[in-house]
Amino acid sequence: MINNTTLQLKIKQRLNKLDSHDYDNIQPWQMVEAFNKAQLQWCRRQIEGINITKAADEQSTTKVDDLQVILKTQRLDTFIQPLFEDSPLPEDYMAFKRVDAYAMKDCCVNDQHINVTYLAEEENISILLDDYLKKPSFEWGETFCTLIANRLRIYTGGEFKLKNVDFIYYRTPRKIQIAGTTDPYTLQVSTEDVICEFKDDIAEIMIDDAVQILAGDMESVFQYQVAQASSQTNT
Repeated sequence: MINNTTLQLKIKQRLNKLDSHDYDNIQPWQMVEAFNKAQLQWCRRQIEGINITKAADEQSTTKVDDLQVILKTQRLDTFIQPLFEDSPLPEDYMAFKRVDAYAMKDCCVNDQHINVTYLAEEENISILLDDYLKKPSFEWGETFCTLIANRLRIYTGGEFKLKNVDFIYYRTPRKIQIAGTTDPYTLQVSTEDVICEFKDDIAEIMIDDAVQILAGDMESVFQYQVAQASSQTNT
């Protein structure tokens, strides 16, 4: 994986004209902020399919391989409500993937695996709860969920209770830090290096994105265009 010294050198190399030091006054914390922003932008492009290939998160083996590092499973504690059970979203949550759960009912000895078949729209909840084929069903082992106010709601229709709820989601990428530099997010001095967790080929694309961000901040049109072209070609 690319270490932070190499990362800083690559960013400066792509901002400076050949054999010049025009932009050597860029501070390490500025490169940290730009690279961390570039990570988020790259991840969202891949998950939403707004990259140049128009391929979303699992539409090719390459996308599966690229994004598996931020795909995470977390067991949730849910709170029982009349028609649903809900839980706060994890602090590192970025994008929804799926929910896996088991349910129990007083009349049944064994727990039932529940397929949380899809992420529904809040405006359709009343319709879904009244629809015999789509409403929560313990017998068929199916239900749906929604996202609201940074909480995950899994609908039960009041006919069963959830057990062992696993939430599979894309977490936010780990922010890089440079030791001895003031962290632009916490305003604390970073005590250690935290390097990019992605593979080197992906980190190279993120460096181009970071250069594009910095060049835009400095109104350096040529460097912005070169970095943009490189990033789009390799995304």
